[in-house]
Amino acid sequence: MEQITWVLMAISLCGFMAYNRASLKIFTVAFAFLMTIGSVLDVVSFFGWFLFIIVMLPLNVEKIRKNYISAPILAVFKKIMPEMSTTEQEALDAGTTWFEADLFRGNPDWKKLHNYPQPRLSAEEQAFLDGPVEELCSMCDDWVTTHVLADLEPKVWDYMKDNKFFAMIIKKEYGGLEFSAYAQSRVLQKLSSVSAVLSSTVGVPNSLGPGELLQHYGTKEQKDHYLPRLVTGEEIPCFALTSPEAGSDAGAIPDFGIVCKGEFEGEEVLGMKLTWDKRYITLAPVATVLGLAFKLQDPDHLLGEEEDLGITCALIPTDIEGVITGRRHFPLNVPFHNGPTQGTEVFVPLDFIIGGAEMAGQGWRMLVECLSVGRAITLPSNSTGGVKSIALATGAYSRIRRQFKIPIGKMEGVQEPLARIGGNAYLMDAVTTMSTGAIDLGEKPSVISAIAKYHLTEKMRQCIGDAMDIHGGKGICMGPSNYLARGYQGAPVAITVEGANILTRSMIIYGQGSIRCHPYVLAEIEATRNENPTEALNDFDHALFGHIGFAISNITRSVWYSFTGSRFQDTPFNDETSRYYQLMNRFSANLAMLSDISMGTMGGDLKRRERVSARLGDILSYLYLCTATLKRYNDEGRKEEDFPLVQWAIEDSLYKTQEAIDDLISNFPNRAVGIFLRATIFPLGMWLNKPSDITDQKVSDILQTPSETRTRLGEGQFLKREDSNPMGKLEETLEDILACEPVFTKACKALGKRLPFYRLDLVAEEALAADVITQDEADLLCKAEKGRKAAIDVDDFASEQLSANQA
Repeated sequence: MEQITWVLMAISLCGFMAYNRASLKIFTVAFAFLMTIGSVLDVVSFFGWFLFIIVMLPLNVEKIRKNYISAPILAVFKKIMPEMSTTEQEALDAGTTWFEADLFRGNPDWKKLHNYPQPRLSAEEQAFLDGPVEELCSMCDDWVTTHVLADLEPKVWDYMKDNKFFAMIIKKEYGGLEFSAYAQSRVLQKLSSVSAVLSSTVGVPNSLGPGELLQHYGTKEQKDHYLPRLVTGEEIPCFALTSPEAGSDAGAIPDFGIVCKGEFEGEEVLGMKLTWDKRYITLAPVATVLGLAFKLQDPDHLLGEEEDLGITCALIPTDIEGVITGRRHFPLNVPFHNGPTQGTEVFVPLDFIIGGAEMAGQGWRMLVECLSVGRAITLPSNSTGGVKSIALATGAYSRIRRQFKIPIGKMEGVQEPLARIGGNAYLMDAVTTMSTGAIDLGEKPSVISAIAKYHLTEKMRQCIGDAMDIHGGKGICMGPSNYLARGYQGAPVAITVEGANILTRSMIIYGQGSIRCHPYVLAEIEATRNENPTEALNDFDHALFGHIGFAISNITRSVWYSFTGSRFQDTPFNDETSRYYQLMNRFSANLAMLSDISMGTMGGDLKRRERVSARLGDILSYLYLCTATLKRYNDEGRKEEDFPLVQWAIEDSLYKTQEAIDDLISNFPNRAVGIFLRATIFPLGMWLNKPSDITDQKVSDILQTPSETRTRLGEGQFLKREDSNPMGKLEETLEDILACEPVFTKACKALGKRLPFYRLDLVAEEALAADVITQDEADLLCKAEKGRKAAIDVDDFASEQLSANQA
């Protein structure tokens, strides 16, 4: 009996120590104490102590451990560690990690999460949204932009320049607005509810481009010259990175420059002959200054001993002889200015390099550092703004439009996609708020920006498809009153740019996250590259044994959570969200364990196992989406009436987390390890479900009924009640329809007729004549009928109006 008791005590002690991530020394002391108890009870023999000393002595004596354990393993690591290119190293060095690192490490600190301040607009930022942004939205006619002109109207261009829409990121000392990332996001969300061309045109100069690069890396002369001109719109910037031979693999650009002497403006200067062929460059057709990425070569050693200096960024005025711009691509009927640019042996001075000659070869680092910020703002915000507007419009349409004598929004088949739109709209706004909030706290969250870009553009694509399905013919007939079709056509554009989504999911999210977020992997890699053998061994020893303890802890946590249902954990709130925190703790520990086991069994080959990487990235991503949703719910006061939206978003994301883990285990390259993982993570099988039909119904009802919750869901969108804004008119009509339904019912009852809910003006006329309704009620019926017809009608044209101009 004593033996069984002691063994159980030993297992419990090991589990407790591993769960709480005790250090090796504490573990050794605690187990030695337990061994002493075993000796007193005559359970532990001399041989047991001998084994204990044999195992623990080498581990605890630093010199022995380093020389006989860590050193041989370090030697093996150096041989098997795959080569890391300069561009890969610079991508890893760029940016910072934030709360996603907590999620990756298996023990998220929820108190820390909820202590992050809620992003808020300054009075100046709010005034800009309420004034110039509102006016710009009223001014822009998307049908004229996309169908008639294939461009924004001149008055729109002038208004944007006059009101510094291209200068949101530029500091006030140069005349810019210097808005927070959160404010930039809210501006783009509002603009996207009117026109994707408009939001893209504003978003790109405020993202990765000359303005951002100049502020961070430009010389004083460059800043003083260009930044004030960018503020006033005197200069229109673009940034040329992508070429026909290098798309997602941007580091492989073939464009090049040769350092040489030449004549510029009548003087001989040290400069570069640049040759490039770029495409897909937003604003290139109208740009006056071209940010250009190229590989700089110095064959005559005019700058130093090195010949291949690497990727370099320069600012090239487009009016220089040899610079070719002006032609346009036509991306899916969403005609924002986007096109190619070329140049052959265009000579420019060396001081055209952003930051001057000393920044030659530093272009890739500059790009990835800025991209880690910009990618979290522009595309996620445009996608979120679009979906928020779609959610309100589709909810209103579903309540206004009737079939089979009921609003189509009451049909279960419609409620399912409507709930997806509503739940995702809430989640997406939570993600953009939390991500831009991180940037405003000083972070450069490269992993978070990749998560936000991939998942929010994908959700936008799904939501616009769901909205099209619900609208049916109303959605597919183009015209001034169609508020869906251009978004539907243009959805793949967001999927493709700033890192194609396939690449982002399969390589970037986890590829960067696994190294940057893991507490020990980066240190192990750096130790293998340290040329000082003593430092290398010391660093590697510390990282290796920290990693081993970390892995044991995460396996222990995963087993405990699996067999207890992760129920015995403290959570920051004891309400309906408590269970969500527990499940996220469980999946976080699972992710940490799966990462270590994947790295341990596949080693450097994991870099090429893109589907393994993609599924691990999915787990991290969905945990981040859940985290942002829970933070939003708390920041907004934990309003019970908002909970169906939270419930849908969290349960959908947790279900997809479970699916990602299942897919990973089912396809794990080592089948024996896969069996172990399934027994550890899903010992009782998979148990989470998608959001229920009841939750779907609650969310769809929120979208169809004016309320404070619905208002919060669409906060900040352009909903002005004017004839030129179909979404604003939809909101007005929804209110009129709901207000007139009791009047309609009263009229039908008094007239003794069961009338269909259309031609409400005729119902009003007949009921008023019978003196069963008042004049005000009759006017309401007539107004509701006018709005109802406008909501369901589609545009039509004379045949000659549809003939295309020659492209």
